[in-house]
Amino acid sequence: MARDIVPIRLALTRGDVVTLWAPPWREDGEEWEAFLGDDEHVFVFDEVAELAAFVRTASGHDLEDHPAWSAVPGLAVGELTPDDEHRYDLVGLPELAAGDPDSPTVQELHEAVSMVRSLADVCDLGDIIDVLDGEPAFALLREGPAAFAGRDGAKRWRALSDAVARHWDAVVDTVDELMDTPDVDAGALETARAEAREWEAARETERARATDDPDDDLEAAALAAGARDDDEDETPTGFWAEVGIDPIRIETGQRSVVTLRCYLDDKPVFLGSEGLIDVFGSSSELAAALADPEHPAVRGTDLATAETFADVLDAARDGDLDAGVEEMNTYVLTGIGRDLADGVLELDPVRLDLAAELLSDVGEWSGDTGPADALAESNSLGWLVSFVVRPDPTRMAPSPPFTREAAAWAELVAGLEARLRTHPADAESTTAPSADRAARH
Repeated sequence: MARDIVPIRLALTRGDVVTLWAPPWREDGEEWEAFLGDDEHVFVFDEVAELAAFVRTASGHDLEDHPAWSAVPGLAVGELTPDDEHRYDLVGLPELAAGDPDSPTVQELHEAVSMVRSLADVCDLGDIIDVLDGEPAFALLREGPAAFAGRDGAKRWRALSDAVARHWDAVVDTVDELMDTPDVDAGALETARAEAREWEAARETERARATDDPDDDLEAAALAAGARDDDEDETPTGFWAEVGIDPIRIETGQRSVVTLRCYLDDKPVFLGSEGLIDVFGSSSELAAALADPEHPAVRGTDLATAETFADVLDAARDGDLDAGVEEMNTYVLTGIGRDLADGVLELDPVRLDLAAELLSDVGEWSGDTGPADALAESNSLGWLVSFVVRPDPTRMAPSPPFTREAAAWAELVAGLEARLRTHPADAESTTAPSADRAARH
C-alpha cells in the first residue's frame, strides 16, 4: 500500500465498512489530511471488493490530488484490505469505556477517538469537535493507562465513561450521516470479487498448511534446519545471544550511558523499575553493579522476569561478564533534533530508525503511549521519520521548516532522559576498563 494512503475499517451503526484515509502529510509547507470522499461525504463500502472497484474506475474524489494517489488504482484487493491495526470500533466504544482502564482498552479507545477527531477536523464536524474539546478526559487517553491509575485516575476514568455515556450516541449519529456509498462499476466489481475470492482461498490454504499437515510441518522444520545451517555464520553467538539479553548504549546530548534490555514475548524489558531505566557511565560500571546482589539496580528490577537474568548475575559475580556493547545496540539520539530544527532531511536512516526504536521501546515498557503516538505515521513527526527510514518514490518529499517535528522529537528525547536513573561510579569498578573499551569500537 502507498504508505501515505491507508485502508481502514470502521465499525458503524450499519456494520463494518471500509474506506481510505490519508494521514497528515506536508505539501508546499502546509499540513493536509484527507479521506476518500467529496465535499459532503466520506465514501465507505461494505466489502473490500467494492472499494477496489471504485478506486480503479471512479474519479472526482478528494484523494485524487494526493501525491501518492497514482499508485492506488493498481493495488490488489489484498493490499486494499485493512489490517487489524487500522480497525476502529466506533459503536463499541461505550462498552470499552464502561470496562477497566487496562492498557489494551485505553489504547483502543485512544485510537478510536483519534480517528473520530480526524474525521471531525477534515470534514468540519463542529459538534464533534466541541464534544472532544469540551471534555478533558478525552485528551487524557493519549497519556495511556498511567493517567487512570490510583484514586485520582479512577476519578478521571469515571469522568471519561460519563462523557462517553452523555455524548457518544450523538457522535456516532453524526459520523453515520457523514458516510455515503457511491455506485461502482459492475464489471470492475465482478472482477474485484473474483480476485477477493482467490485471495481468501490462498490465505486459507496457507493457514491450513501451517496448522493441519504434520508432514508439511516436518518438511518446514527440515527446511528451516537447512536454512540455519546455511546462515550459521550470520547467527549471533556468545554469552549474550545465549541468554537473550543485550547490553545497550544510549547517547543523548552530552551523555553516553549503558544498560541492559531484552524482549519477552516480543515486548521490551529494561534493567530498571517503575518506568525508570538504571544506567551506568561505562560497561565496567554496569558489570560491577550486576556483581553486587545488594545494588539498587539489581534488587527489584523488571529484568528479573527473564529467567536468564540469573545467568547474567552469576557471570558478573564470577568476574566473567563482558558487558561490551555491539554497534547494532548503540542508540545515538544526539543531534537529530538539531538537524530537524535546521530543516535537514538527509539524516542517517539507520541511526534515525534505531533512535525511534529505542523511544518506542521505552514508551511501551514504561506504559507511556506518547512515543508510539508521536512516531505513528498519522502524526507529522512519524510521517517524517518514515519518509527518511523507508523512502518511497511515490511519496512527495516533505518541505522544511520542520519546527513542529523538531519540537515533538525534543519532547520525546526529554521524556527518555527523564527516565534514565544514573548510578554513581564505584571507585573499585574503574580498574576493569576492557569491557568499556570493547563497547566503543
